[in-house]
Amino acid sequence: MRPTRIRHVVLWLTVAAYMITYMDRVVLSTAIPMIQKELQLDTGSMGLVTGAFRWGYALFQIPGGWLGDVIGPRKALTAIVIVWSIFTSLTAASWNLASMIIFRFLFGIGEAGAFPIATRSLSRWMLPTERGYSQGVTHAGSRLGGALTPALVVYLTAHYGWRSVFVMFGAIGVLWALIWFVYYRDTPREHKSVNAAELELIEGALGKPKPKAGRRVPWGQILRSPTLWNLSVMYFCYGWCLAIYLDWFPTYLNQGRGLSLRTMGFYATLPLLAGTVGDFFGGWVSDRIAHSSGNLRMARRLVGVAGFAIAAIGIVPAILTASPEACVAFTCLALFGLEVTVGVSWAVPLDIGGDFAGSVSSVMNMCGNMGGAISSTALGYLVQAYGWSTPFLAASAVCALAAILFARIDATKRVFEG
Repeated sequence: MRPTRIRHVVLWLTVAAYMITYMDRVVLSTAIPMIQKELQLDTGSMGLVTGAFRWGYALFQIPGGWLGDVIGPRKALTAIVIVWSIFTSLTAASWNLASMIIFRFLFGIGEAGAFPIATRSLSRWMLPTERGYSQGVTHAGSRLGGALTPALVVYLTAHYGWRSVFVMFGAIGVLWALIWFVYYRDTPREHKSVNAAELELIEGALGKPKPKAGRRVPWGQILRSPTLWNLSVMYFCYGWCLAIYLDWFPTYLNQGRGLSLRTMGFYATLPLLAGTVGDFFGGWVSDRIAHSSGNLRMARRLVGVAGFAIAAIGIVPAILTASPEACVAFTCLALFGLEVTVGVSWAVPLDIGGDFAGSVSSVMNMCGNMGGAISSTALGYLVQAYGWSTPFLAASAVCALAAILFARIDATKRVFEG
């Protein structure tokens, strides 16, 4: 009997969720010029708006990951997707700076558990040799969603206004949540479409079935792990850099490079498409190296260090060149390198966290988004004081630091045994 491939359907449903998370984030960054014009907000004020999401997202990472480990990802992911979709739509009701800050902060709280819970949802489904690929493809999905959003938002805004776009995107999330709840199960054994061969394949690789939810999370052991904290500081650096491009790159092209809104929408898409390729490539290469060499530690480190080095090098000419086209081309290289690191970064919590990968990854992602919250909030004020080049050149230095940190991560050191 040939094994069924229900685990791959689960993976692609998770990819769709990742796409929606980034679509709902990037819709704001693309709409910033229109929002600024209507609500009379300067760049510093919009930094507070983008930072509000980041702070809500960062501060509720651990509660979100804990929720997925305790009640199971089926219920947890359904609930949080509906919550964040509601606040995505409610962003359309903003009437001033304070209201937009509140709605984006609550949206961040809603999205906070998405990646940790999704990581937990895959921990009992994906084989160890599929972890790098699965994390790469899910994050590629998120970047693809982000890449498609700028041009789509510019088109929809021109026809329906920026407020209607937030309502449309919120509705997509609610639809996904309903499909997830109907199809997904917390363990392969519960899914009626999984045949005996696939069940044997999964459980043979992952060990005996464990309770799907309700187990006490060993926070003491998790928080004492040196590997976790090295991973988390590295991801702080990653989040610092990614937030600049997700939240501000379209506005940079419009205000810093003088491109029209239509041209900005097209050019802002290209680096995220390059990042999508990087996500696929990084996770796949890491798994191939791990499979051929049997050296998991080297497989994770090599890809992570190389990716951050490419990003650090690519950012500098992107900002210093006088040509907008060359700027976008070098930014594509930088985002490719930055995203090469993502699949391996999220594979490590699966490597070291096991059934508590949701809680482990929530700590990592909390630190990453604290970096993003600080950089996204500060950028508006840095631009007003020093110009557009300063925050991007600082990001290059942060990428170099992240490469050094990744060289110290050991994916073979589990947080706990048993």
